Amino acid sequence: MSNRRNGLSYSQAGVDIEAGNALVERIKPAARATGRPGVMAGLGGFGALFDLKAAGYEDPVLVAATDGVGTKLRIAIDTGVVDTIGIDLVAMCVNDLVCQGAEPLFFLDYFATGKLDVDSAARIVQGIAEGCKRSGCALIGGETAEMPGMYAPGDFDLAGFAVGALERGQALPAGVAEGDVLLGLASDGVHSNGYSLVRRVVELSGLGWGDDCPFAEGTLGAALLAPTRLYVKPALAAVRAGGVHALAHVTGGGITENLPRVLPEGMGAEVDLSGWPLPPVFAWLRAQAGLDEAELLKTFNAGIGMVLAVDAARAGELSALLAGAGERVHRIGRVVAGEGVHYRGALS
Repeated sequence: MSNRRNGLSYSQAGVDIEAGNALVERIKPAARATGRPGVMAGLGGFGALFDLKAAGYEDPVLVAATDGVGTKLRIAIDTGVVDTIGIDLVAMCVNDLVCQGAEPLFFLDYFATGKLDVDSAARIVQGIAEGCKRSGCALIGGETAEMPGMYAPGDFDLAGFAVGALERGQALPAGVAEGDVLLGLASDGVHSNGYSLVRRVVELSGLGWGDDCPFAEGTLGAALLAPTRLYVKPALAAVRAGGVHALAHVTGGGITENLPRVLPEGMGAEVDLSGWPLPPVFAWLRAQAGLDEAELLKTFNAGIGMVLAVDAARAGELSALLAGAGERVHRIGRVVAGEGVHYRGALS
């Protein structure tokens, strides 16, 4: 006689297909709200279709980017405040695309967890949809993976993938020259890099996520979850106006490592650190951790989330355009002969 047990189901193994289906139905309205010219079908197919001709392109070059939000997820998980982490996910991808001169067209997400909580997952994906809507790209697909035993209860992971396009011959950087003016667009806080150090600093401070924030109103957790700023629409408007030679998204590595990525060989940057105010969150982190200026500048954005290298003759006009689009614009330096970033002045 066999002792084999019969009747074991996928649900008993920890995977709830019905919960996954319920999530898809919950997020369909949010995804539909991100629709734009070129989208050919909604969620639910094996693949998503996009018509470049309908989006207005004649001879397009596609540009792709993928990213996550790093250990900022830990704060979202620990606080239960998951509504804006999806905006971070989108921003980390589409802000990179615009640095190539590309318009973001569509976005796909990957959400993985041990046991699917439909309400929490819906809030996360609605945040992703909001980020897409703000940046003019469509949320056209994704994957929700329920993987028992792979994640601790309540934990999840996120990754994103964005595709953009530009007309052939219009890719950036292009035309960067000595004397170009560097325009810095203010950040909205720490954005999505350096959070392993942030979390260590908070631990050393003795504060909890629910404690009053020492540098802003509200709780410390809420302040550190401020979402990454989306620069897409203002940056594209500046590019289309003419005179923009390069854009650098200031992520991991700070200005120190990201700005040289868009400068041609033999060109460097001179950056005046007194050209913008250091936001309170970075002043607090610096004081708590005893960070020297060099470490701060290569770990965090230090208050500048995007840098544009522009024709000096167009700098005033482009600054006004960007400010009119809602950006806080600072003239932070210029392109010079040489290599790397050379700082003068001091952060304050």
